[in-house]
Amino acid sequence: MAKKVNPIPEGYHSVTPYLCIKDAARALEFYKESLGAKEVTRMNGPDGKIAHAEIKLGDSMIMIAEENPQNEVRSPQSLGGSTVSIFLYVDNVDALFNKALSAGAKQVQPLADQFWGDRYGRLTDPFGHSWSLAQHIEDVAPEEMGRRAQEAAKAAAQRAQAAGHSGQH
Repeated sequence: MAKKVNPIPEGYHSVTPYLCIKDAARALEFYKESLGAKEVTRMNGPDGKIAHAEIKLGDSMIMIAEENPQNEVRSPQSLGGSTVSIFLYVDNVDALFNKALSAGAKQVQPLADQFWGDRYGRLTDPFGHSWSLAQHIEDVAPEEMGRRAQEAAKAAAQRAQAAGHSGQH
């Protein structure tokens, strides 16, 4: 009798991001150096470019392939931006965020403690992919989170209004 095969391979979760990247080999090195990714596998195509690679970040896998417009697989650079952000929880978000910035990532939203209980910031890697980096720092009850969300929205509206008036003098 054949051994039953797990429908989700060992070490994977139900959802696995698959990033299409222009210059995937350089991106693999960036992710290893700046985000602490571990390279699991790399398969090059006949042209020497990465046909498929896998990295592990924390307990999660991410698949990577070189851009291939002929097969309608395009990178954020070719599309003019990314429609998704990879949300990565880590133990020391300040250190990792700063390491990614010094390796060439661009800050989109600075790190700050957020109302939902995370220390959180956003950046874009040199290949156009958006990353949300976070460290959970506080468990917030749903009622308290709702209250804080309203306060944060009110403060953001006041900042926007003040910024709109500041240029009218």
